[in-house]
Amino acid sequence: MKVSLAWINEYLRPAVAADEAESLLTAQGMPIETRTPLTSGGANGDEMLDVEVTSNRADCLSHVGVAREIAAGSGRTFTMPATAIPPEAQSSEPVSSLTSVENRRPDLCPGYTARVIRGVRVGASPAWLKARLEAIGLRSVNNVVDVTNFVLMELGQPLHAFDLAKLAERRIVVRHAQKGETMTAIDGAKLTLTPEMLVIADAKRPVAIAGVMGGLDSEVNMGTTDILLESARFDPLTTRRTGRSLKLASDSSYRFERGIDPAGLDRASQRAAALIVQVAGGKIASGVVSVGSAAPGPRAVSLRVARCKALLGIDIPAARMVELLERLGLSPKLDARGETIACSVPTYRPDLEREVDLIEEVARLHGLDHLGVKQKIEIIARPVQPNVEARRRLGQSLASHGYHETVTFSFLPPKLGEAFLSEGRTPVMVDDERRKTEPLLRPSLLPSLMLCRKANQDVGNTNVRLFETAATWWREAGKIVERRRLALVADAADAQLAVRDLRGTLEELASVLAGSADLEIVPASHAAFSAAAVVKLAGREVGHMGLIAPAVLKLADLQAPVVAAELDLEAWLEAYPPVRQVSQLARHPGIERDLSVVVDEAVAWDQIRREVLATSPALLERVNFLIAYRGKPISAGKKSVSFRMLFRDPEATLRHEQVDPQVGTVVARLKEKLGAELRA
Repeated sequence: MKVSLAWINEYLRPAVAADEAESLLTAQGMPIETRTPLTSGGANGDEMLDVEVTSNRADCLSHVGVAREIAAGSGRTFTMPATAIPPEAQSSEPVSSLTSVENRRPDLCPGYTARVIRGVRVGASPAWLKARLEAIGLRSVNNVVDVTNFVLMELGQPLHAFDLAKLAERRIVVRHAQKGETMTAIDGAKLTLTPEMLVIADAKRPVAIAGVMGGLDSEVNMGTTDILLESARFDPLTTRRTGRSLKLASDSSYRFERGIDPAGLDRASQRAAALIVQVAGGKIASGVVSVGSAAPGPRAVSLRVARCKALLGIDIPAARMVELLERLGLSPKLDARGETIACSVPTYRPDLEREVDLIEEVARLHGLDHLGVKQKIEIIARPVQPNVEARRRLGQSLASHGYHETVTFSFLPPKLGEAFLSEGRTPVMVDDERRKTEPLLRPSLLPSLMLCRKANQDVGNTNVRLFETAATWWREAGKIVERRRLALVADAADAQLAVRDLRGTLEELASVLAGSADLEIVPASHAAFSAAAVVKLAGREVGHMGLIAPAVLKLADLQAPVVAAELDLEAWLEAYPPVRQVSQLARHPGIERDLSVVVDEAVAWDQIRREVLATSPALLERVNFLIAYRGKPISAGKKSVSFRMLFRDPEATLRHEQVDPQVGTVVARLKEKLGAELRA
């Protein structure tokens, strides 16, 4: 931010010298990059200071802002420039009879004001105005445009002057550009607009790129007599995207991107209108056309005196804190007990949101060099937070199963990403030109891991196992949803063994994070899987797993099958720490009975397990899956499922005849409910 020392001193009493200004601003976090003495145009004794302003201090992107900062650091008196319109500069003609403003996107343009000045004489600017602009490296254009630039650099509020006669129907429409619309910018650039761009239009065509640059067809020139003066605020993100897409940048867009004072629109408009009449003549139509939401008021933020002292490590009296905060215009009030300072944060300081922000302001103005430096660092040992420990245990568990952690890009080709969208969800796309082939924000981590598997395939790696924890995005019910997920992908040379191994990995993960909580794998359908199941933890659905479908493998150019699982990361982390159920070691041996039953191919192991448990066999301790077999002598469409039941009596040694009735009941139940046949 280039500022003129003489210009700054118009708002300070007493005036500040260049050396002191540099010392104050540097100490307050705004170092001076260069100092340039000015000698031309009657500017002897003036200096141009190039102030380094951080992105969170948009209030200092103006001479008033820098002067306010110097006043806060030095205790000088700061005076705002007069902004009221003199009565003699106004006409009785109402502005509403001359123009109108239609704002179709109040979310992207929260405020828009328009004033009309009639009968101006566009020409050269007076010497004082030229000198002010030239002192900071700006060239003079004409008296009207120079005033808008002057107010921009004085107050930090971008303005734009339109030739009213060149506006179709003499009205303004704030809207999105239409596909294929074009416009010539003031700098002569031919622009092709897209529907994502916000424009200022008249009744027929765009006349400015909102927040970025005006159009050549409606600019003020020597033939202009009536002016429409715009003062508005635009969405920072939209302004940044539009500017980058069109490869345009301006002093206005630089400020809109960082945020302007929402309460400063009309103040800057009045200031500019009064100055235009002063240097170019004419009369200001009475009133102002204003559309959009009302500007927010000051924000209440409190500071605890004890907390400030503790955080800074020095004993600053409460009265000193109040004094420093008063210099910043925060209207501090110390409560009766001297414990809390209540502040009213003005709208031009959006960076002051929390107590710690006020503490930082106290430290800046009190002087960071007054903060002591200790010879030793004091560290308080605290237990690891549960979610941090859970993440560590999660990584250890997966690593022990041979999985390697990955960090992949968040963008995907549309076809691959959309294959993993559930019903009712739509993709989130970006319009950044640098991601033409991968504009989709991933709705699932699995396609990213599959592309990583593809990279391993290309270099000949086999038996690859990968996992990642990261964010995913999609649209649902018109809103963008973000969820953090855990995903696993593993090679599946033998699909059955790979699925069983993946299930075992999830079971151990559940044991590590949730202890004794039951993990259920329930068969289900999923568009991206040829065989899939829902994963439930303690009865709550926490993800899905299965064998990736061949068509989806083809989208990632994978030549071998893979199994995969995607889980709701937060749900698994919330289950930590694990709660375990313990019991005494068994004193008596149990009896194991292995059964093999022939069932239809569609019957899942989970169905068999549920039917076994439904018989409530006496003394049954557990039932475990062993193997599934397909092939001769099992007929087509059938499979043999083998499982093991363990019976145990805690009080005595079991005899086989005590178990036979329970086994018979299980066999009968499976035959009745699932059509199972006992295999010899």
